[in-house]
Amino acid sequence: MSTRILVTGNQGYIGCVLVRMLLEQGYQVSGLDTGYYDGCDFGPPVATIPTLRKDIRDVGPADLDGFAVVIHLAALSNDPLGELNPEWTEEINRGASLRLASLARQAGVERFLYASSCSIYGAGGGAEALAEDAPLQPLSAYARSKVRSEQEISQLADDRFSPVFLRSATAYGVSPRMRFDLVLNNLVGWAFTTGRVCILSDGTPWRPIVHIEDIAQAFLVALAAARERVHNRAFNVGATNQNFQVRDIARVVQETVPGCVVEYAGTAGPDPRDYRVSFEWIRQELPAFSPRWTLESGSREIYEACRAANLTPAQFQGPRYNRLKQLQSLLQQQALDPSLRWCP
Repeated sequence: MSTRILVTGNQGYIGCVLVRMLLEQGYQVSGLDTGYYDGCDFGPPVATIPTLRKDIRDVGPADLDGFAVVIHLAALSNDPLGELNPEWTEEINRGASLRLASLARQAGVERFLYASSCSIYGAGGGAEALAEDAPLQPLSAYARSKVRSEQEISQLADDRFSPVFLRSATAYGVSPRMRFDLVLNNLVGWAFTTGRVCILSDGTPWRPIVHIEDIAQAFLVALAAARERVHNRAFNVGATNQNFQVRDIARVVQETVPGCVVEYAGTAGPDPRDYRVSFEWIRQELPAFSPRWTLESGSREIYEACRAANLTPAQFQGPRYNRLKQLQSLLQQQALDPSLRWCP
């Protein structure tokens, strides 16, 4: 019998790609997702697996029975969304994550893979690429929630319960639940729909970037690794040669999308989120992890997907592919109540 895995946020941007790859490896996969992004489809359909539609804050002990592994992706998923209401971010990203890990431990789950983020390095700009032991300088409610979750879930580790923290670089790439509110996806989207590559900062901040298939591969490797390799450890997920200044990302997009030009916002200034990250630890400790995608190949993939979908400016700038705008739309429609739960 294959390993039973529960993926929270399985219908999200990364989740639906990870589920596909888990199924291809023969795992038994179930999902748990609140459904905020139902209907926000782009390209191929989301894989169908048994999925419990439930708010992560309302998970009960019975929901975790029989699973050997929990992969926890569900969260309010970026800085602008996290700042919409920092109390929601604290409650969902930190409080619910700790409660989920505690319930998983009680239920006999052996491995708990937590989706963290390189955004926790925040204001770590400088010449040195930051390793996992670098000081954490989170600048947003989202990043702070990830730091606290790592710290508190780590304290649950014991001989039977192994948490693993995967700190992904800024994601990009094509997904059935596409997002255009991530830096590379966003710049390609602007270029395709308007002919302009719009940069809202001065273009100098550094960002590490990683394709969602490579993120999913890191989860697969951490899932299969020997316990002593990963137990209660954090790993940066990406490749050291995929750290770029935003202006360099824009230049590659300009080379990818015919006829587009780079434009800087009139009030552009330096973005305080500025960090380069080292990914040598995961390369050494988990050598099966081998990122396949690059800035250039990812930029081409996103451009070709925009062409295939005939993406329009209204679609690109609307709520379907923007997490903050989607939740704001659901709130305005009163589909969600003031606690961000579904209305009856």
